[in-house]
Amino acid sequence: MERKDEQQVTFSKRRNGLLKKAYELSVLCDAEVALIIFSSRGKLYEFGSTSTTQTLERYQRCCFNNPLDSNIAERETQSWCQEVSRLKAKYESLQRTQRHLLGEDLGPLSLKELQNLEKQLEGALVQARQRKTQIMMEQMEELRRKERQLGDMNKQLKIRVSLEMSTLEAEGQGLKGHPCPWNGGFPLQVPASNPMEIEPEPVLQIGYQHYNFGEGSSAPRSMAVDSNFFQGWTL
Repeated sequence: MERKDEQQVTFSKRRNGLLKKAYELSVLCDAEVALIIFSSRGKLYEFGSTSTTQTLERYQRCCFNNPLDSNIAERETQSWCQEVSRLKAKYESLQRTQRHLLGEDLGPLSLKELQNLEKQLEGALVQARQRKTQIMMEQMEELRRKERQLGDMNKQLKIRVSLEMSTLEAEGQGLKGHPCPWNGGFPLQVPASNPMEIEPEPVLQIGYQHYNFGEGSSAPRSMAVDSNFFQGWTL
């Protein structure tokens, strides 16, 4: 405890003396002085002949404009210039290679360079054919898959049509055998295919008999009908 008290007393004396010397330096020498002190407890003490903030900003500007930093910036600039030159040369080489692959500017090439170019073109052609074959196989597989789907749909439609036809036939047979309510409970008579085969319905006769005359009869039909009429009423 006594040790800390002694340190605090010593700090106060030295701090005051240091602040006095800084003030005297700024006044006697016309210098820009800034002083910052932190105690052991974290307390801040400062002195500035003009302004501590302005003095610190000036210090930072001077540090950034240090000759050492200038040399570093110059070296970085040279490195970037070299990188740009390297990329430019690579770009020109790629353009020249592209023209060669297209069959242009082949005059300056030597026999070995032409052979290497031929090998590159053959390799590229093989890869292009392989890719083409792969794409064609994929397309064929897709078409087969669609064909199978359409075949399944066609089978389902056939089954539906057959079921509907069976239903219609069953309904038609039910209607054909259904009794007619206005015909005394007898089944419905289906007309014959030939209209000449239809049997005549019986005719209600009152008071006379129906006589049929042959084709060879000499009496006319009207007279036969009249005689039958009178005979019937005379009975």
